[in-house]
Amino acid sequence: MGTYLVPRLVMAGHEVISVSRQERQPYSDHYAWKSVRRITIDRNEAETHNDFGNQIAKLLPDAVIDMICFKPESARVLAETLNGRIEHFLLCGTIWVHGHSEIVPTDESQQRKPFGDYGIKKAAIESWLLSYSHRTGFPATILHPGHIVGPGWIPLNPAGNFNPEVFRKLATGEELLLPNLGMETVHHVHADDVAQIFEKAIINRNTASGESFHAVSPNALTLRGFAEAMSAWFGHKPKLRFLPWDEWKKTVSETDANATWDHIAHSPNCSIEKARRLLNYTPRYSSLQAVQESIKYLIDNKLTGIPDILK
Repeated sequence: MGTYLVPRLVMAGHEVISVSRQERQPYSDHYAWKSVRRITIDRNEAETHNDFGNQIAKLLPDAVIDMICFKPESARVLAETLNGRIEHFLLCGTIWVHGHSEIVPTDESQQRKPFGDYGIKKAAIESWLLSYSHRTGFPATILHPGHIVGPGWIPLNPAGNFNPEVFRKLATGEELLLPNLGMETVHHVHADDVAQIFEKAIINRNTASGESFHAVSPNALTLRGFAEAMSAWFGHKPKLRFLPWDEWKKTVSETDANATWDHIAHSPNCSIEKARRLLNYTPRYSSLQAVQESIKYLIDNKLTGIPDILK
């Protein structure tokens, strides 16, 4: 996601320091990266020595964006170290903090009922950090992305997993099996729209502090609707067949079945009304547009077995 966020911040006039293990390059080689100061810090190693927060503070930042916080203790130590020393702290959460969808579209005020280690820990981080912000005035904001896609990502597919074979079948007009009735939902977001909401939270710091916001496309997709739309995009009529979960899971690998179960059990469908109203968040991409751009990139760069039939 930094591939999009860093150029946005540079072009807005910010001095940007990128802190990472420097193991990956950006998905796109934007000229703005030439003006970015890159710092190598191994967070796990630094946290082992209780020094990560101090290393960040020594950089004298005005704002800190934490994209890789997965443990409540990591958030606590970093926030307490930075309190009184920065103007804004932004943390990347996840819509998985909500658990099963209940009232949809889900808004940020709904009670958290997470399940699974990832969602539970992210919800605990959110709970502690917002409470700390309200108690002490620490200027924290949490942004909750959906399923991030864009050039360089293999998108979450209409079967609720990441196997590109699903898109290959849709591209060639083959039959696709979907679990249940295909009415569970997934909620994508383009990486540039995630970058947009981080930038707008910084611009609207006073409004954003002490709050959390969803970072998703305007609308979720049902698995069935997703498959039908992608079939049409590839130039075919959809050939879909549906099986009860217990039968469907036997038709795929354990890895794919586990990923699908995680996604259909959550069935996210999140509102962006709060982000629209308070941050002027205006996503450029629908879920389908974001996925289709991702797939076209994969095809053009021959990164999957999906045939190039889009010419």
